Amino acid sequence: MRNVWIILRKELRSYFVSPVAYLLLTMFAVIFGFFFWNALGYFVFVGMESQLRGQSFPMNINEQIIRPLLSNISIIGLFMIPLISMRLFAEEKRTGTIELLATSPIRDSEIIIGKWLAAVGLYSFMLLFSALNFLFLFVYGKPDWKPFVLGYLGLLLQAGGLLALGTLISTMTKNQIIAGAATFAVCLMLWVLDWVTGYETATWARVLAYMSVIPHFDSFAKGVVNTKDIIFYASVIFLGLFLTTRSMESLRWRS
Repeated sequence: MRNVWIILRKELRSYFVSPVAYLLLTMFAVIFGFFFWNALGYFVFVGMESQLRGQSFPMNINEQIIRPLLSNISIIGLFMIPLISMRLFAEEKRTGTIELLATSPIRDSEIIIGKWLAAVGLYSFMLLFSALNFLFLFVYGKPDWKPFVLGYLGLLLQAGGLLALGTLISTMTKNQIIAGAATFAVCLMLWVLDWVTGYETATWARVLAYMSVIPHFDSFAKGVVNTKDIIFYASVIFLGLFLTTRSMESLRWRS
């Protein structure tokens, strides 16, 4: 664990000594802040309009603000996750330091887990920025905290799985742009796979839908913990890191 901690600190430091982390955090804060402002503004507008018309419109902060915004965070993650993971190993290859890692006494699994945890850590900072917006809802409203907390757990698990796949892709090229584009393509495919169930009910369609990350996140956003969803995300994380280990082993043999 000591080596994992060393790699983790090194990677987080490399994010924050360069403009990368600050640029990503700023982009995320601005984009999500705009979403939050619009969602809250529309919620207030509909409430006031229904009162002026003498109508009884059911106002639910969790269903009309928090849950849609959690889905918005997931969408923003499609663009942020490739930007976080694309440099993990591609940068090491570009600068030539991958040979030092491959021939070091540190185990491949420790290197991979340390880098992956650093990427998850940076994404967690982004989630923290978005959580600050939600604090206003808890100060001035009375939303249910359970869907909020479980929704963030789902976002973290989803990001962990996609970042594991991004880590794998980053070991396959020394070009960060290619790594980022390929990761985005994979993330997007895992996002839209469940679309086939809109017109097809065959077994192959249900299998594709199960491989999509969206249906597994929906239960978290509703405040429900489903064991199969946790197993799915854990399996994606394990598979991504396992294949990354195999990829690193091939680099070690070539070094």
